[in-house]
This record gives sequence, structure tokens and C-alpha cells, in this order.
Amino acid sequence: MILATTNGIEGKELETLGLVKGGTIQTVNAFRDIGAGLKTLVGGELTKYNEMMNNARALATKRMVQEAEGMGADAIVAIRYSSSSIMQSAAEVMAYGTAVRFK
Repeated sequence: MILATTNGIEGKELETLGLVKGGTIQTVNAFRDIGAGLKTLVGGELTKYNEMMNNARALATKRMVQEAEGMGADAIVAIRYSSSSIMQSAAEVMAYGTAVRFK
């Protein structure tokens, strides 16, 4: 499966199949959240939150690809990601794009 943020793939004629998406809601455990709260007092990178968001993007991408494969797609173009806070220490990550087939 070819994944692209562009609206097309150079050298390929595409047939649009439709919107595909994948999403997840992730949290960190309470002990890590307390540690992150303390980290805000002194500053610095919140590595556990970075890991959580990286894992969430990977899972959302995987689910989007699975949906595209179910449609018989060869690629997904115009891929975008979005995230939003659901509650304290929980974030929703969505991946979405256009499933296409090569002509």
C-alpha cells in the first residue's frame, strides 16, 4: 500500500474509491500522568506522551490501511492526521485520506 500526503502519485492515473479513515483513543497510565504533571514544573520533553501519540498515529494509520485494503485500493492519497483531547490524559488520533486504485 502506497501512502502519500499529496493529492496524486506521479506517473500514475488514479481511480478514486472513496474516503478511508482510522482512529484510536489512547491514554497513559495514572503514574506516568503524575510524573508528567511534575515534569511541567521544571520543563522538558514528556517522553511518555510522545510514545503514546506515536503509537496512536501508528494504530490509526494501520486501521486506515486495513479499510483501504478492504476496498481493493492500491494507495491512499491526501492523507491527513488530526488529534484532539478527549479528557485529561486521553487523546483521539484520526488518520484519513482517499483510497485509490491504479488504472
